[in-house]
Amino acid sequence: MANKQDAIKLGLTEYEFNEIVKTLGREPNFLELGLYGGMWSEHCSYKNSKPVLKRFPTEGPRVLQGPGENAGIVDIGDDLAIAMKLESHNHPSAVEPYQGAATGAGGIIRDIFTMGARPIALLNSLRFGELDDERVKYLFTQSVAGIGDYGNCMGIPTVGGEVYFDDTYKENPLVNAMCAGIIKHENIIKGKAAGVGNSVMIVGSTTGRDGVGGASFASVELSETEEQRPTVQAGDPFIEKRLIEACLELLQNKWVMGIQDLGAAGLISSSCETAARAGNGIELDVALVPQRDEAMSPYEIMLSESQERMLVIVEKGHEKDVEDIFIFAEYKSH
Repeated sequence: MANKQDAIKLGLTEYEFNEIVKTLGREPNFLELGLYGGMWSEHCSYKNSKPVLKRFPTEGPRVLQGPGENAGIVDIGDDLAIAMKLESHNHPSAVEPYQGAATGAGGIIRDIFTMGARPIALLNSLRFGELDDERVKYLFTQSVAGIGDYGNCMGIPTVGGEVYFDDTYKENPLVNAMCAGIIKHENIIKGKAAGVGNSVMIVGSTTGRDGVGGASFASVELSETEEQRPTVQAGDPFIEKRLIEACLELLQNKWVMGIQDLGAAGLISSSCETAARAGNGIELDVALVPQRDEAMSPYEIMLSESQERMLVIVEKGHEKDVEDIFIFAEYKSH
């Protein structure tokens, strides 16, 4: 069984560990503790920043979707709307700047087409130390290249952004990527695992060990070590381009009940989010998850942050229809 020291290593506090014990009625095993660590991380739960974020206005006559979904949506007239999302990828970019920034862009692109919108533009907001430092110069050039290259490979241009340089950010830069997409009002999709008995499918790339524990890593104080590098995901924008087209085709069907990106905290986060929005539970068999690495443990499968993966909930009986769409898109669907 896991103990308090294991919890602290995952970024949890002693109080949170005690709450877990109280909820379960016993001490958690290491898998359960890892799932709590991912879901209760700042990156996933916003447990510390939520009181501040609540001070921002989120309602208005043009707001079609506020907080609680994969992206916000604002009406722009003529039955069209803009879906938008901004997200940080600070710690991964400080350890492996090119992939850290690139996968940050990839993640928010998936959040946009998850809503049924077609991504059309990337932006960024960046903070780095002074450029007379060689390491800072490396972080800056590689982060900018990572965001731009990922989008360019998919035909999504980086159209704007802002950057500031100050020694405050010398050790830990801020790398915020933003994506905007366009959508008709009638095509807006919500990420809900609606319908008891419906099927849950993973589509896109296979699951590997890259990014395991990434959500917890992104929520604790950063001290660069070689051991942290495996927690940085590696992206493939060419696969994501095919994923966009397949998912947008998939979402035209009424038998699709919900769809969710497998981002921070991987399968545990995406499954919990979709189920919670619908007020349902969800059953998963990790042995059925397609794996690219050998002998992966349930802990690794549930918390992997391998990129370019989506969770799809469809009406029972339409599993073959999903497979056909993704096979046609030169994809493997599982």
